[in-house]
Amino acid sequence: MSEKVFDTIVIGSGPAGLTAAIYASRGKLKTLVIAGEEPGGQLTLTTDVEDFPGFPVVIQGPELMTRMKKQAQRLGADFVDGNVTSVDFSSKPFKVSTNSGSFSGKTIVLATGASAKWLGLPSEQKLIGKGVSSCAVCDAAFFRDKKIALVGGGDAAMKEALFLTKFASEVNVIHRRDKLRAFQALQDRAFSNPKIKFIWDSVIEEVLGENKVEGVTIKNLKTSKITNMEIDGLFVAVGHKPNTNFLKGQINLDKKGYVLVTDNTKTSVSGVFAGGDVHDWRYQQAVTAAGAGCMAAMDAQDWLEEKEAVEQKEKVSN
Repeated sequence: MSEKVFDTIVIGSGPAGLTAAIYASRGKLKTLVIAGEEPGGQLTLTTDVEDFPGFPVVIQGPELMTRMKKQAQRLGADFVDGNVTSVDFSSKPFKVSTNSGSFSGKTIVLATGASAKWLGLPSEQKLIGKGVSSCAVCDAAFFRDKKIALVGGGDAAMKEALFLTKFASEVNVIHRRDKLRAFQALQDRAFSNPKIKFIWDSVIEEVLGENKVEGVTIKNLKTSKITNMEIDGLFVAVGHKPNTNFLKGQINLDKKGYVLVTDNTKTSVSGVFAGGDVHDWRYQQAVTAAGAGCMAAMDAQDWLEEKEAVEQKEKVSN
């Protein structure tokens, strides 16, 4: 497989990457998906998904990703596991190196997404998808009339907290400082919402519960006092990190590491396209990622066809 030159190499296997693979393969492009060591993206960390179109009955995140992969495979896409270690976009065909081999592609679709930043607690990791979440829009509806906590103090955290109040009976914002970093208008809205309570100068030491979130242990950083709080869910809103370390020096990234695009999917390198959370820091939804993956694949196909037309014209003129 490593000796052939693929029409397109899709890096990433979340909703954006798998949709790109579906569209590229259906467009008769020789397509390779480099799936990563943990295929499926962020949705594999989600249990119930009820906001992806086409599923009147709730579907599990891993099952949705499995279905999308099987669809791409049925249409002809090849898959390899392993993470990308480096890329070379300085010449064509583009080179992609992984810990399971090196591959060449005429075009690239970057769909590596962005990973939620977590607190790093073993008890938190154990309960991700079982009451611990990093996405209010995705999971807030599961906490209707429940008491929940949220960690964070920036713009995203306050937007999440305000959204959560549409469902939860009480939202306890736990912040390690004594003031928020969020935009003042968001602060004003949060402070005036009767459902939102603030716990200042504090961090979570442990998430309590075996098979679901039942509470948290909170430590006050100024007094060292430890308290337990009973809650039904925990939302972590301390930011996301785009998975773009391997792209540094190859394409233009913004100051946070997200891929910079123009005309929806085009990167600073002709023939390299991006779709999903790897460039979309705003929406970060499975359905928007899938749409962006579709656009990236279609743009890659158009780019190949235009390049082929130019080459044919040059042959005729010579």
